Amino acid sequence: MPARIVTWNVNGLRAAVSKRFADHVEELKPDVLMLQETRVFPEQLKGGWGDPPGWSVVWHPHTRPGYAGVSTWTRSAQWVVGTGLGDAESGRVLCTRWRKLTLVNVYLPSGSSSEEAQSRKEDFMRRFLAWSASLAASDDPVIIAGDLNVAHTADDIWNPTGNKRSSGFLPHERAWFTELLESGWSDLLREHVGPGKGPYSWWSNRGQARQKNRGWRIDYLLGNAAVAGSVKAAFVHRQGGLDTSDHAPVVLDLKGRW
Repeated sequence: MPARIVTWNVNGLRAAVSKRFADHVEELKPDVLMLQETRVFPEQLKGGWGDPPGWSVVWHPHTRPGYAGVSTWTRSAQWVVGTGLGDAESGRVLCTRWRKLTLVNVYLPSGSSSEEAQSRKEDFMRRFLAWSASLAASDDPVIIAGDLNVAHTADDIWNPTGNKRSSGFLPHERAWFTELLESGWSDLLREHVGPGKGPYSWWSNRGQARQKNRGWRIDYLLGNAAVAGSVKAAFVHRQGGLDTSDHAPVVLDLKGRW
């Protein structure tokens, strides 16, 4: 049957559930919901959100409280393939299997706060590129979804000239993204909507960036060759980035039987 996959950096799930998170999930009706920056342990969630009815949920929180964290929700059973990049990294990569799909939920570190943070980000990027290459080559369908904290091209950022020295749009980061795609991944939303500015998925809280749609596209759905020909639709649910998080949900509809 067809499948709808949604990826969303919720910028703190406890805060998001108090700001229309449930309304957007109900509106979008995903079969798979892949969340990043949950910043919570499931037992900290109130109102049944730690074990929401109607969902199979796998949590992969960071060991540091209130930091990072990813979680994958599916409408039918899933099982864990692995976490991290073959190491002890927590709250960044969660790999599960659902129906025919292998789902990789990833929250790549930000490098904007300091040189040390940028160095940690680039180390993660290097390891992720090598780790994901075997998945790209798989005969089984694989989707990478999440916040990769890189705007790949000038179409993916409102002000490329003013941000050419900003973490997330540095030349070598963009080259890394090109290398990632060349290793066997397709940028499913970009290939569906074609060239042109946007659609963006993250907006700063400064300067009315969200109201004026002056954003970055840093949230992605990537597919290997076994997925790439099955896209029915792909879009950004921008409203979710205006009232729940500083990121909007990114939506992928797959045709065929999954």
